[in-house]
Amino acid sequence: MSDTPMTYPIEIGGLTRHLPLFEVASGVRIAVLNVLGDTALVQAAATGLALKMSGMDYAVLVTAEAKSIPLIHALSVATGRPYVVLRKSYKPYMGDALRATTHSITTGDEQTLYLDAKDRELVADAHVVLVDDVISSGSTLQAMRKIMNLAGAHIAAEAAILTEGDRANWSEVIALGHLPIFTD
Repeated sequence: MSDTPMTYPIEIGGLTRHLPLFEVASGVRIAVLNVLGDTALVQAAATGLALKMSGMDYAVLVTAEAKSIPLIHALSVATGRPYVVLRKSYKPYMGDALRATTHSITTGDEQTLYLDAKDRELVADAHVVLVDDVISSGSTLQAMRKIMNLAGAHIAAEAAILTEGDRANWSEVIALGHLPIFTD
């Protein structure tokens, strides 16, 4: 075992959190951000992202279910823009939903996202910002891009509380911080 601490500290909007490290492969660990139930951190992150996005031209915020839902709700309140949540399972009431599939680094499985038929009109021909809590491999972002392209939306920007991994991969992402990958 290496000297690397079992947690990694982050600071968002004056709040400090110690993220637990989780092994994703032999000798490779990532810091896990889980904002569910952390209202203060969600509010601080939404405020910080809203400030960074203040001069942008966009109409709708879009995220994938589930951990980033509190963030997108708070960001919607802070920016006055509506939001859409892409679901991870299809429900009959979703009607003629669009879907896109990608490989999830978090679960190691295929992940399908669905755009509810009721939300298609909202994003069609609209400038949207794709929002996630943490962007690691970009697989969720890739599925969100696919669905927005199918829906005829224009991606104005991509935003996250944190990016992770090779920082150069995420230079265009609006983020409040960056997480390293920990190796033994």
